[in-house]
Amino acid sequence: MWVNTVHYELVRPVPATLTSPRNLNLLVSFPKPKTFRFLRLVKFKALAAKKQQLTKLETRKPESENFTVSAKNGDEVADYGWLPAFPHVLIASLSNFLFGYHIGVLNGPIVSIARELGFEGNSILEGLVVSIFIVGAFVGSISSGSLVDRLGCRRTFQIVTIPLILGAILSAQAHSLDEVLLGRFLVGLGIGVNTVLVPIYISEVSPTKYRGSLGTLSQIGSCLGIITSLCVGIPSDNDPHWWRTILYIASIPGFIITIGMQFAVDSPRWLCKAGRLDDAKAVVNNLWGASEVEKAIEEFQTVSKNDGSDLNSRWLELLEEPHSRGFAFLGGTLFVLQQFAGINGVLYFSSLTFQNVGVTSGALASLVVGLTNLTGALCALYLMDKQGRKKLLIGSYLGMAVSMFLVVYAISFPLDEQLSHNLSILGTVLYIFTFATGAGPVTGLIIPELSSTRMRGKIMGFSFTAHWVCNFLVGLFFLDLVEKFGVSPVYASFGGVSLVAAIFVNYFIVETKGRSLEEIEMSLNPNIQARDT
Repeated sequence: MWVNTVHYELVRPVPATLTSPRNLNLLVSFPKPKTFRFLRLVKFKALAAKKQQLTKLETRKPESENFTVSAKNGDEVADYGWLPAFPHVLIASLSNFLFGYHIGVLNGPIVSIARELGFEGNSILEGLVVSIFIVGAFVGSISSGSLVDRLGCRRTFQIVTIPLILGAILSAQAHSLDEVLLGRFLVGLGIGVNTVLVPIYISEVSPTKYRGSLGTLSQIGSCLGIITSLCVGIPSDNDPHWWRTILYIASIPGFIITIGMQFAVDSPRWLCKAGRLDDAKAVVNNLWGASEVEKAIEEFQTVSKNDGSDLNSRWLELLEEPHSRGFAFLGGTLFVLQQFAGINGVLYFSSLTFQNVGVTSGALASLVVGLTNLTGALCALYLMDKQGRKKLLIGSYLGMAVSMFLVVYAISFPLDEQLSHNLSILGTVLYIFTFATGAGPVTGLIIPELSSTRMRGKIMGFSFTAHWVCNFLVGLFFLDLVEKFGVSPVYASFGGVSLVAAIFVNYFIVETKGRSLEEIEMSLNPNIQARDT
C-alpha cells in the first residue's frame, strides 16, 4: 500500500528521545552469519519458482473466470465478476479512508490547537502531537498479527474501531496537551492494526482475477480521506475552535466500519484454518461462484496440511522457517525501500516547492498533492490486473528516480529562475504520481500475496513495523539533512534508492497476477508441491 503519514505543513518532527522503541534492530533481527546464505536462498527460490514451478500452473484457469457476470451491450461485454466481493472490500477500505483523514486532519488546525492548549510556538510539542500518531501505529502493527490469527479479520476490524473512536472523541474534547497526546496515540494504535489488516482481508476475500484492482481501493480510500480532511478543515482558518468539530467527525467512520463489518464475510482462508469448513464454502460460493467451491477448499486444505496452518503461529517462526523468513525479509525490505525512496520527505518539502511558483496557500498546495495522489491510484486501479504487480513496481520506482533527478537538475544547474521553479514543480508532481501508481499501492498488496497462509498476519505485522520505523526516521531527520547538505544531495539520494528498489524488485519479486494465494504459495514452496504431486 501505499502508506504516507505525513502532514504537508513543515512541522518539525518529534525529538530523538522517542526513537528508542523503534530502533532499526527490529529490521535486522536475523543472525548475521546466515545473512548471505539467506539472501541467496530467497533469490534462488523466487527465481526457481518463477521459471520452473509456475509452468505447471499456466494451464489452470483463474478461479474467478467461471463466475463472471456479463451483460452484452452490442459487441461489448461488461464484466461484473468483481461485484459480489466489492461491498466487503469497500467496508474494509473505509479503514484506509479513516487513515487518510487522520493524516491530514491536523494539517492546518495544529496552530489553533497549540494556541488554545497553551503550547503555541513550541515546535517540539507541536511535532510530538503529530508524531505520537506514528508511535501508536508502530505498537498497533506489532500486535496485529496475533489478533488476526486468533480472531479473524472481521472481528479484529470491529475491535480496533474502539481506540479509533475513543481517540478521536478524546482529542476533540481535550483541554490539555496530555489528553490530545493520548487521543492521538489511541488513533495511531487503531490505524497501525488496520494498515496490516486491510491488505490481508482484501487479498483473502477477493477473486483472483480482480484481487489487484480491488486491493487498490485501499490506496484510493487513503487519498480520499486526505482530501476530505483538507476540505473539512477549511473553516479552521476563520474559526479557532473548528478543530474540535473535525476531530469529532473523525469518529463517524469508526461507527460505520463496526456496523458494516457485522454484515461482511470473514476470510474463507481463516475460516478454513479455524476448522469452519461449511462457513468457508458458503463464503467462496457467494463471492467466487459455486463452481469454485470444491477447488478452493481443496487448495486451502492442501496448504494447511503441508505447512501446519492453524491459529497458533508464533513470531519466532519467522526465524525458524527459512521459507517464512524469506517472505518477512522481502516484505520488510520493500517497505524500507519505499520509505527511504523519500515519499514523506518530498511531501514535507512540497509546500515550499509550490510557494516558489506563487502558490502561497498551503491548503491549495496540499490539495494539488492529494489530487495527484488520487489520480495515480486510479491509474493503478486500471493497470494492476492488466500489467501485473512487478511491472508497476519497477516502472513506478524508475519514474520516481527520474523525477528526483529532474528536481536535482532544476536546482543545481544554472537555469532561468522561472524554468527552474517549473521543473521543480513538474518533478515533484511526477514523483507523487508515479509513487501512487506502483510503489504506494503495490507494496501493501504484494506482501500478503507472497506470504504463507500460516504466517501471513505476522509477516504483514513485521513488514509494517519496518514501515513505521522508517517513516518515523525520515520525518525525524529529513529537515536536518536538508539544512546540513541542501536539497539536491538529499533528493539525489532519494533517486538513488529508487533505482536500487527497481533493481531489487526485478531480481527478487515474482509476478503474482492471475494466481490464487494458494497457487502462489505452492509454487514457492517445493515441499507442498512435492506432496501435492
